[in-house]
Amino acid sequence: MDKQEFSKLVEKAVENLPEDFKKRLENVDIVVEEIPSPAIKNNPKIGPKKGMLLGLYQGVPQNRRTTYYQGVLPDKITLYKRHIELVGRGEAGKIKQIVEHTIQHEIAHHFGISDKRLKNLGLY
Repeated sequence: MDKQEFSKLVEKAVENLPEDFKKRLENVDIVVEEIPSPAIKNNPKIGPKKGMLLGLYQGVPQNRRTTYYQGVLPDKITLYKRHIELVGRGEAGKIKQIVEHTIQHEIAHHFGISDKRLKNLGLY
């Protein structure tokens, strides 16, 4: 799948989010990269505990923003195209599902929901 097709899947996944979530997205960019940089992949605080890193949220979660949160660069959600394609085994339907799940997962982090909480909710 070329990057343009993949990016359209990402756009569609964002469009299909519930309106309440879309309205509350603040100061966040969503980008596609082929693979994580070595600095990300090898960082024990960021890199995957097991498996491949499919997405990454970088920023200040909304629940940690204060009145001093002004004039900052946007938060960033990155989806890693090649990793998602590998996990989806090249099947368009699976890739679409993984993109949707990864977007939802990283947006949850944007709202301040931790991996531990996502696991407890059965959403991880």
